[in-house]
This record gives sequence, C-alpha cells and structure tokens, in this order.
Amino acid sequence: MDRVCWPYFDPEYENLSLRINPPRVSVDNSTCKDSTLVKVDSVNKPGILLEVVQVLTDLDLVITKAYISSDGGWFMDVFHVTDQQGNKVTDTKTIEYIEKVLGPKGHTVATNGVKTWPGKRVGVHSIGDHTAIELIGKDRPGLLSEISAVLANLHCNVVAAEAWTHNMRVACVFYVNDDTTCQAVDDPIRLSAMEEQLKNILRGHEDDGKAAQTSFSMGLTHMDRRLHQMMFADRDYEAGGVTGDIDYAPSFRPIITVDRCEDKGYSVVTVRCKDRSKLMFDIVCTLTDMQYVVFHAAISSDGPSALQEYYIRHMDGCLLDTEGEKERVVKCLEAAVRRRVCEGLSLELCARDRVGLLSEVTRVLRENGLSVTRAGVTTVGGQAMNIFYVKDASGNPVDMKTIEALRKEIGHTMMFNVKKVPDASDKEPESRGWAKSSFFFGGLFERFMA
Repeated sequence: MDRVCWPYFDPEYENLSLRINPPRVSVDNSTCKDSTLVKVDSVNKPGILLEVVQVLTDLDLVITKAYISSDGGWFMDVFHVTDQQGNKVTDTKTIEYIEKVLGPKGHTVATNGVKTWPGKRVGVHSIGDHTAIELIGKDRPGLLSEISAVLANLHCNVVAAEAWTHNMRVACVFYVNDDTTCQAVDDPIRLSAMEEQLKNILRGHEDDGKAAQTSFSMGLTHMDRRLHQMMFADRDYEAGGVTGDIDYAPSFRPIITVDRCEDKGYSVVTVRCKDRSKLMFDIVCTLTDMQYVVFHAAISSDGPSALQEYYIRHMDGCLLDTEGEKERVVKCLEAAVRRRVCEGLSLELCARDRVGLLSEVTRVLRENGLSVTRAGVTTVGGQAMNIFYVKDASGNPVDMKTIEALRKEIGHTMMFNVKKVPDASDKEPESRGWAKSSFFFGGLFERFMA
C-alpha cells in the first residue's frame, strides 16, 4: 500500500496573528467622570468576548456600559466599569492584573496554573490538590445539608462550593480534599463510594422524569459557567416540564426579544430587565454555550434597569430563522438571568475552617426550617467565609424570630451577618467587603474571597 504523506502543519501557525498583532489593553480613568474605561483591541477569536467579561466580573467590577464590535477579524470593545460601591477602579494591582491578563501575555498567564496577582490572599497555593464534584437533581429543603453530611462522614473537607436553584432544580459544584492529607481524593474505591452515596441522596426524588447526576470533573471550566452549562443541559429553562408555568412577578421577569436585522445580516437579541452584578456574563455565557457568535453589542444601565442588545449569528454564519429556535433562545436567556436572582434573606458566615463545618451550618439551617436557594462556600487561608440565600421551607420570607434563634445557636462560634435581599426595584446585593477573585489551579477553577 502506498504511503500517504500529509503536509506539515506548524502548531504555532494558529497563534501567528496574535504574535504579529498582540492584544492592546488600556485602563482609562480620565475620559469618563464616573467610571473607568477598559478598552481591548485584539485579533478576533472564538470566545474572546466571554473571556474579557469573565475577567472583569471575577474582579467584582460592575459593567455599566459596553460597546462591542468584532467584524473584519478584529475585536474592539470598550467597557465602562466601577467597583461595587460605584467608584472608579483606582487600585493599581487590579489595573495591572487587567492589563496583564487581557494583554499580550494573557494567554501565558492563563496556562500557567494559578491566576492571581500580588497582594491578594488565596486559600490554596498548591496545584492539583482538589477533587471537583458536580451534582444536579431535583431541589428540596435540606438537600444541601444531606450532601455536606455525606462528605463530612467520608472525611472530605469542602474547600469551596457553589449551589444554584432554579425551577425546582439544583446544580452544585464542590471542591474537596482529604481531611488528613489535604490532597485530592484519588482512591477509586473511595470515589466510587462517595458517588454512590451522593446518588442515593438524589435518587428517589426524581418524580418529574429527569435523572439526577453525580460526576467528578477535572475540567478547566469557570465555576459559574459550569453551573450554567449543567442547568442548561438539565433543561431547567423548560418550566412546563418541572413546575408548570412559573408566575414571576412582572418586575422580576426579563423582557427578551429576537428580531432580524435584514440590512446587516444579523439576528438581534434584546434583553430588558432589572440590572444586577454579573448580568452581562450570564447572558454572554449562555449565548456562547448555545453556539452563537456575538458580532456587535451595546450594553447600558439606567438606575435599576438594564438594556442589552446583541447582534448574533450561528457559528456557521446562519441567522435564527425558525420561531421555535427564537423561542428557545428567549427561554434559555430568561433562565440564565433568573438563576442568579435571589429573594428573602442572605446569611453571611465567617469561621475558622474545619472538617464538617458546612455540614454543621446547613444542619442548623434545616432544623430551623430554612431552605437554601443559593449558596457560596469559600476558604481563604484558614477562614471559611460562606453566604447562604434562604427562605423558609414553604418558600415564604423568613421570620426574624428564626434569625434570632440562629444567631443564638451559632453566633458564639462564628461571625454572623444577616441582610435582606432588596426587592426587584433594587440591584441584587453582593457581599460588600468580601470581593471575590477567581483563578485556576491544577485544571480546576475555583473562587476565593480576598
């Protein structure tokens, strides 16, 4: 048989354009009186918009306006950003980090393990010392408590975790390590037992035809993006298949339309809703994972309201032609906006980290009749800093007598702060003073407060 010879392809050729025309990033505090301008000019590449938005939102910066253009193979965008208090970004380390990560050496920084910058405390300095656990299933009161109890009984310390609920579905990502070695749990027998016990917790409560899933992930995916992907794959946007037609308050429900821009050859997605942190990230993340390309975009916020317009096509260049496809985009974007919206109270807890802490706290919440609608668990050094959004088990607002009982029960062992989540006329709250940074370690993405 004749030998087939293929032409040689230099793997560096793909990065040739970036090496010839490296990204240009500028952080401008002089042009606009009330916000900082972050300008990025770069050769266009798939996913670059999400990459930039992810960096800014991981720094807890608020995007008040943005203008995106990526026609002609070149990506040009301008972001108006502020900190969580509405001030310009003046911290030199934060500015240097933005310029470094989004600039010419950004791809090098992203592939060398931990993404961080001097002066920021991180909870984990080693690489590859964690096991990531993903769970998705039907939500119910006390589920987070049961999951964390299993992990504690298996001698696993929860270093960080995130849990979202939407349409009676729950998605969780846990990062754990062994409580004695502080290393990743890699024993196949132990992992198999952990997976089976977690499946048993979720099994038997899936009366809606959807199967619960438990898996161990070693991917490079950003934690929030992974939660969006898990819920999207679980089809949580199909409200009729889970809980019937969900009656959102009119002020909570986003208004989303999909139209055609015939003269330019784009489909135009318009989102009008209450503004909140990470709104642009959630929308861009969903469009990207649905295999759409954003060519142009205009984002603005006016007080509590946000207006975002995206000019998109399929990755193959086609427009959104069928009514069924347009309806699916509307449902998926509405779900992406809703997943991060919380009502009721937020409980912020800070304590010395120890094995079983999460199990203990969630048990106390369950015993006091509270249901967790969203949770963020992080570790900085030896301190665990957690936030839980809670309602009572019936979905109603929490009685303040319950909060006082909680304060008496656990307030003597940890810092305890309660905040009322503003109603729809206000922005979703963030934990002021607990700015969250994000970085990669050992193939796993983690979020830590600093």
